[in-house]
Amino acid sequence: MSVLEREPKVTVVNLKGPSRPEGGCWQVRYTFAGLALVGIALMYAMRVILSIAIVAMVGGKGHHGGNHTDNHTQDVSNICPAPTTDDLNSTASREELEGEFDWDESVQGLILGSFFWGYALTNIPGGRAAEYLGGKLVFGLGIFISAILTVATPISARSSVTLLVAVRVLSGIVQGVVFPAINSMIAAWVPPLERSRYNTIIYSGFPLGTVLCLPIGGWLSSSELGWSSSFYLFGGLGLVWGLAWFLLVHDRPEMHPRISRKELAHIQAFSGNIKSAEVIALPWRDIIKSAPFWGLMLGALGYDFGFYTLLTELPTYLKNIQHFDMGQNGLMSALPFLVMWLWGYVWGTTMDRLTAARKLSLLAIRRLSMAIALYGPMVGLMLMCFVNCNTALAMVVLCASVGLNGSANCGFLCSHQELAPNFAGTLLGLTNTLGSFAGMLAPVITGSITENNQTLSAWRTVFLITVGVYFVTCTLYIIFITDKVQPWNEPKKQKGESCNGRMETGVALITEDPKSDSTVRSDLP
Repeated sequence: MSVLEREPKVTVVNLKGPSRPEGGCWQVRYTFAGLALVGIALMYAMRVILSIAIVAMVGGKGHHGGNHTDNHTQDVSNICPAPTTDDLNSTASREELEGEFDWDESVQGLILGSFFWGYALTNIPGGRAAEYLGGKLVFGLGIFISAILTVATPISARSSVTLLVAVRVLSGIVQGVVFPAINSMIAAWVPPLERSRYNTIIYSGFPLGTVLCLPIGGWLSSSELGWSSSFYLFGGLGLVWGLAWFLLVHDRPEMHPRISRKELAHIQAFSGNIKSAEVIALPWRDIIKSAPFWGLMLGALGYDFGFYTLLTELPTYLKNIQHFDMGQNGLMSALPFLVMWLWGYVWGTTMDRLTAARKLSLLAIRRLSMAIALYGPMVGLMLMCFVNCNTALAMVVLCASVGLNGSANCGFLCSHQELAPNFAGTLLGLTNTLGSFAGMLAPVITGSITENNQTLSAWRTVFLITVGVYFVTCTLYIIFITDKVQPWNEPKKQKGESCNGRMETGVALITEDPKSDSTVRSDLP
């Protein structure tokens, strides 16, 4: 049995609060992780659905001009031949080319990037709000309100580009609080040696959401229901999810009425490495002077830039360069993220076992995970410069490039909780703010390079820019990151004292590991 699975022998003296159950096989952390996974999956589906729907919304109007502009002077070897009429499902394909909106690549880049204008504004406030108000409220409202805005997207698109951009900015504002809030909750609920496992489960929601929304959105967009139905579907599911979240989840382990004494004892035995209930003033100067913090920021920047470039622009690449139709586009766009989802679980399970067996230190796992997550796709995108019109090879390389990103669940996404568990939400807010600028720039840069120039060489430029970002940011992350809790995690008046937090109710807990001679003492409310 691994060290992560040992059941501690617990003696509890509970002076206040409700009596707690002895516990069984199901732990309340499983409910928390499962609902967080579904919530993030729906959030990402609501964020990404526009990337596939916009292909049907515009059809051939905004793209084919780029493919055919100056064909007489364009090098034929620089473009992939379009399928002949005999290769198309005549009527369906022609209908698919007839889009509802006449938006060129620049306008599409503006619309796709506008989400991140709002997203950049609320990550830091979202982290602090979660630390003051509780992650349950902030995380839940962020997804619930986003669902309402998703349902309103078709109406806004048909009204004007300005209104659509405004709705996307608002969606970014409410979704900007989600990741900082859940990161704050993970820091309170999950002991350090289990973070690779729980981060993998919870954060696998974003590739899962992409895997679900791209093929479903592609199918709905090409069906008689039309592209608007995909927004109604995922927005409606987000509203239903909100009810379950607010009914079943609580901010902290000691606040949960159904948590067992055994599970609560296990979590609180690591009280020096989990988020305390006390809200601490943010030590801005110490954070800014922290080299590990800047390593974390750069690692997050590289990951986000590469991920968002592929996330928002992959459907466009597959349509304009590889000439996939609407149905194929959704399925093929989802395939790399399916690989990412599956690889994330494989890698997370492997790292969890290596941690339990003490084969690798946490720091080695963080560095190795980020090397796989960023250097791997870097090599893949370099290879994309040579696949040209080989559709099968392009899909294999793209699947490997995007799939390896799944290792980051055990990399920088754990580092926020390790550097400063009391500020895990705020730290992720800071890194996500920087990452959101990458999300804004990625579609704009791609659109400016490929507008009226849907060629192999244009897309090589896009890939090589991402390669450079991957290399620089990953290297700096590996150099500067650490797995040690930073001194500024605690209030200055408490430096040098025990990190067990406040003892609200005078409850003493003695946790004895039957396989160890050591005894760990912590305080429980």
